[in-house]
Amino acid sequence: MLTSHELFGFMPAELAADILEHAYIQDRELYRATVTSVANARKVRTVFLDKQPRPARHAGMVAYLSRPGLELAAGTILRGWLLKAHKSLLAEFLSGLDIAHKDGVVDDLPSAVDDAKLKVTLDALLAKHPADVVKVYLHSFNHMNDAQWKNLEALLKNDERLQF
Repeated sequence: MLTSHELFGFMPAELAADILEHAYIQDRELYRATVTSVANARKVRTVFLDKQPRPARHAGMVAYLSRPGLELAAGTILRGWLLKAHKSLLAEFLSGLDIAHKDGVVDDLPSAVDDAKLKVTLDALLAKHPADVVKVYLHSFNHMNDAQWKNLEALLKNDERLQF
């Protein structure tokens, strides 16, 4: 099971850049908070990062978001990206497992899910959505929720389709 900062370290650079670009365009408040976190970690002012061309800034931000000290910032931007850019993926996953949700958001998760439903749902997600996005979502879901399902954890460790 990968943490949020580890996901930034392992995911393709293009996907990491897309996550930051999405926040830049769609959620300026989240983007500014992430820039501030990275600037603080680098011990520079945010204006230093703001003056860099976006591709270079984002590459540098990803390098820092992949460090343990920025776990909170990495998790926050991943959640924001998933909830805004991939709401349908979240909803399909939860619906496939017969978990009641509102636009992919759940108040209470069950302590376990059926193995067969999980496998069928996973296969459907991988057939419909980009594999890297599904991988990031499932790793994030398992890491960020209190109800960590043993069967999902086993799939994340053993299913080659879910490895980075």
